[in-house]
Amino acid sequence: MHELVPSPDDVILTGYTLDGPGHGHRLSPSEAPDVLRSDTLGWVHLRAQHPDTPGWIVENLSYLDPTIIDALVAEETRPRVTMVGKGLIVILRGINTIEGEDPEDMVSVRLWIDPHRIVSLSRRRVRAIEDIAECLAEGQGPRDSAEFLVALVERLTHRIETFWSGVDDEADDLEEAVLDTSVPEIRTQLVELRRRAIILRRYLAPQRDALRGLQGAHPAWLETDDLRQLAEELDALERVVEDADAMRERMALVRDELAGQLSDRLNRNMYLLSILSALFLPLGFLTGLFGINVAGMPGAEVSHAFWYFSGGLVVVVGLQLAILRKLRWI
Repeated sequence: MHELVPSPDDVILTGYTLDGPGHGHRLSPSEAPDVLRSDTLGWVHLRAQHPDTPGWIVENLSYLDPTIIDALVAEETRPRVTMVGKGLIVILRGINTIEGEDPEDMVSVRLWIDPHRIVSLSRRRVRAIEDIAECLAEGQGPRDSAEFLVALVERLTHRIETFWSGVDDEADDLEEAVLDTSVPEIRTQLVELRRRAIILRRYLAPQRDALRGLQGAHPAWLETDDLRQLAEELDALERVVEDADAMRERMALVRDELAGQLSDRLNRNMYLLSILSALFLPLGFLTGLFGINVAGMPGAEVSHAFWYFSGGLVVVVGLQLAILRKLRWI
């Protein structure tokens, strides 16, 4: 895997030329500005959180409106696609692949893309960007701006689908476990799955809307084949969003089933305790009555009185059981 690990002081993480005989040539920090100013299609990926990044963009892409620069370096973003002249502001989200972090805490990738230059930024590692860089380093990968955008959307959507497939499998296992038997750990798993579905939908719904907007209004350099491929990715994203909506409903049903099982178990236990209490109530009364230490208690002088009394208690229990069964309480 092509990891982007230059010096932490660098504004530029990586960069390549995409067209012409220099396709796949990796750009040095000194070469990148010249390529971006020329007619050669170049791609540069920047650190969005670097303090010098806004100044670098202003210096090398001076024609961009300040609002575009603010959108590219903003700390908080929302997926969207906005056409500005012949270019696009594209802000998308991808699965978080950073070890130790939640995959559903999705990472943002921001782009300014036009027919002659592509500038992308991210605050965290984006595997889709690394995939494209790896392809270019091997002499493959996109050769124009449209292909780059399609490749990025495909890779982001593929990882979203793969992650969601795993979540969906977990949901199926959880539903089966609830129907088979109820265990305390299921409640924790249920909450976690619902949380994932809610977070993913919050990120993916605007990303779906952004791709829908791109289908309706797009620059001329996005040709029919490119739009058709983007439409396929939009369809895949639509399915994930719909599945996320469905999962929230499924987990609500699982929660109700689980609550019903817990309620049934509690009612059954309370029922057993009530029966036992009813059985031992008269026994407790009788043993308490015959256990008082006062003169005149019947049987006090009879040697077998204890066994007679114990037998009487057994008869009382038998009568209670018969009455409860006749009343259909047991």
